[in-house]
Amino acid sequence: MSGLPDTVHALVVQQARHRPDAVYALDADGQQALTFQQLAQSCRQVGGLLRSQGLQPGDTVALVMPNGLLTLQLLLGAMAGGWCVNPVNLVSQPDQMRHVLDHSDCQLVLVSPEWESRVRSLLQGLGRVIAVHVVAADAALGSEAMVAHSESPPLRTAAALLMYTSGTTSQPKGVVLSQASLVANALSISREHALRPADRVLAVLPLYHINAFVVTMLAPLAHGGSLVLPDRFSSTQFWSQAARHQCTWLNLVPTMISYLLEGPAPMPAQTQQIRLCRSASSALPNSRLRAFEDKFGIGIIETMGLTETAAPSFSNPLAASLRKVGSVGRASGCEARVVDADLNPVPDGEVGEITIRGPHLMQAYYKNPEATQTAFTPDGWLRSGDLGYRDRDGFFFVTGRIKELIIKGGENIAPREIDEALLRHPAVLDAAAVGMADPHYGQDILACVVLRPGQSLMEAELRDFCLGQLGRYKTPRMFRFVSTLPRGPSGKVQRLKLLDGLAPVQVS
Repeated sequence: MSGLPDTVHALVVQQARHRPDAVYALDADGQQALTFQQLAQSCRQVGGLLRSQGLQPGDTVALVMPNGLLTLQLLLGAMAGGWCVNPVNLVSQPDQMRHVLDHSDCQLVLVSPEWESRVRSLLQGLGRVIAVHVVAADAALGSEAMVAHSESPPLRTAAALLMYTSGTTSQPKGVVLSQASLVANALSISREHALRPADRVLAVLPLYHINAFVVTMLAPLAHGGSLVLPDRFSSTQFWSQAARHQCTWLNLVPTMISYLLEGPAPMPAQTQQIRLCRSASSALPNSRLRAFEDKFGIGIIETMGLTETAAPSFSNPLAASLRKVGSVGRASGCEARVVDADLNPVPDGEVGEITIRGPHLMQAYYKNPEATQTAFTPDGWLRSGDLGYRDRDGFFFVTGRIKELIIKGGENIAPREIDEALLRHPAVLDAAAVGMADPHYGQDILACVVLRPGQSLMEAELRDFCLGQLGRYKTPRMFRFVSTLPRGPSGKVQRLKLLDGLAPVQVS
């Protein structure tokens, strides 16, 4: 690894020196483009802007802004100058956003005009002053003159990103990632997929999510490639955007894959230049993977990662013949193993908790030493919270989340097994299972089901279908037909929210 960049500043300098006039990012309309040389210039301007607001390197700056070239420049410019960025989840509830802005100890919030009034309202009564600076799309970023050229670039160990995770706790936890951990994974992603300067990704995930932040923003910076940055995902414009800008790879989550499958097939000319599609952030049902590959002729590479691991830690191989459907792949840029409840490694094929060790792990949960200590084993492995196993070829398979595991009468049932059975019914568009309290079994199974447009289905018919797929013990006790499933920004189903408003089961 000697001689490789280990800070965001080093990545920017490297690309600006080697390919100054090459395009790094452009908007979906093709009206604006940013070369690597212009990126380096904008990084210096962002440094000037932050200094003009009284911030010193090492301080945290929050961003409440949608996707766009301006957001990208602010994020990279702040990190390159040694500041720590906190991109705020725009779909979080007001109380969670308020918590993040307060808990992060940010001294400044950069906001787009449409978010200004909401942010100012959230900051009232916090007990400390947090400056708000509105940054419009056509505004000047700042002056390079305010940045002293003698200043040293940030240290590899400096905090570069504070990103809050949605999970099972009442408030999200702040994950602190260093300059080196972010760059290490950006380089690893580029190597894993053999990405080159000619490669261009359609970046439709929000930059306040770790997947987009590292995979579609930092990885192209690491290998000298480029990204197209629409303001949001649109299933109706997706293929035309990819074709118009000659994108060669895609980075999606399963929800987006489902939307694309429901839409019309693109013309062959719109997909012929795309050589791979990554799927990440939540489990992709095998049936959806095969349907996507059959309909669009594009191979899917299943991957997996966490905010705590700066995005992917597992990836299937680039070669289609070596991939295993249903597996998250092999350890990528790190080590991984499966352990039992006593944290001892288990043999291949045995289910336990997946743990990870490598250069891209988080430093800590911000201001939460107890959670940080619990997250790591005494010998430094990160506990993922995922249950799964490794096969003899080194491929990992995830069977569920520890906290979401359904324990019915002492038997462990993985919700994903129920999900996949329900999705095999032709009338079912989306489905998720969760454990609900039961006086006899401790837990029983609730399944929430979204039907395809124009379809109808009786509960008795669905129950009979599940009996044939799952057997009596694993067939859900209760079905709920819903219009949508609660999902986080990555598209991952928030299973525990499926229980909201559910009356307790009475003993009969």
